[in-house]
Amino acid sequence: MSVTASASAQLAQLKAAGLYRSNQQLAARQGHQVSLNGESVTLFCSNDYLGLSQHPAVTSALKAGADQWGAGAGAAHLISGHSAAHAELEAEFAAFMGYESALLFSTGYMANLGVITANCGRRDVVLQDKLNHASLLDGCKLAGAKLSRYQHADVDSLNKKAQSEQPKLIASDGVFSMDGDIAPLSQLANTARQTGSLLLIDDAHGFGVLGPEGRGSVAAAELTADDVPLQLVTLGKAAGVFGAVLLGNKDLIELCVNKARSYIYTTAMPPALASASLAALQLIRSEAQLRASLQQNIARFKQGATQLGFDLMLSDTAIQPLRLAGNDKVLAASQALLKKGFLVSAIRSPTVAQGSERLRITLSADHQASDIDQLLTALAEVIKGLNPIP
Repeated sequence: MSVTASASAQLAQLKAAGLYRSNQQLAARQGHQVSLNGESVTLFCSNDYLGLSQHPAVTSALKAGADQWGAGAGAAHLISGHSAAHAELEAEFAAFMGYESALLFSTGYMANLGVITANCGRRDVVLQDKLNHASLLDGCKLAGAKLSRYQHADVDSLNKKAQSEQPKLIASDGVFSMDGDIAPLSQLANTARQTGSLLLIDDAHGFGVLGPEGRGSVAAAELTADDVPLQLVTLGKAAGVFGAVLLGNKDLIELCVNKARSYIYTTAMPPALASASLAALQLIRSEAQLRASLQQNIARFKQGATQLGFDLMLSDTAIQPLRLAGNDKVLAASQALLKKGFLVSAIRSPTVAQGSERLRITLSADHQASDIDQLLTALAEVIKGLNPIP
């Protein structure tokens, strides 16, 4: 079989299993309203939790940054791509989050690859939550370290493995991207301290929306840099921009500068995006009402979904998964919702385990009460259609 024929056969298998994926091209976007296939639909699958991606202060900073710095950095950070805009953003993030140093990566995925490979090698054990983001798992594989996984958010499972395997690094999401629940961060910190392990928390979905001034799930758990020596926050979610920031003490950050290949061997983030990210950080610090609006929307959705008897998962965050086991079933629900004017993602394996397929509904401060009520009505009609009463 030729290479092309093999690819065609694999694609056919994915389609038959209900696992085929393709992009949906948006023609325009205004807040949570997007244009798709010539129709206006309401977006309920974005990570733009505070609506900052289109905030005038952020877009103005992006334009001004482009006027000052141009469209791109032109080189890797260690060559000539590290600008004053990058340095200012790193310094502001370190101060805001209570860490000695910060390091910008082009994406969160690259940051997790970089920090794990810089700190771990072939003789090291890396202990991770079973539902960690793929980038944390892949970082361990790339480092050649031994990956050991404890049961999701299970402190007993964590402690047993930590005591017997003596990991060099313990890594976990702060807020889990597909379930929306929060890791037992205080217990993770205790276990890391007792076993002398380095602790890394990827707070991609907690930063900006949880904790005092939006500092995230680590701060919400009243933990500091002493408890969580390495913390990752991404800029493409609540901050509404692009990229990621790794936080740690001076030596841990300098080690990544010198050893993290995903930092060393890639072009730096455009300085204009660093300027936009700084504007977003300032809004996160000052606009508490955005988080309050998001929390109100989360509460409204959960209350309505509970009244309708939906099978929600245990999440109090902006990520509200609705279980509809089966690829065909969850795809049909997503397509039916689109026909009613709502864009909601169908999440299937390998992103989640087989049998735990779900609609991943995400809420934003931008959503109005009427948007949520209309979504709930549409969900009730769609689910009734999937499960007709005899």
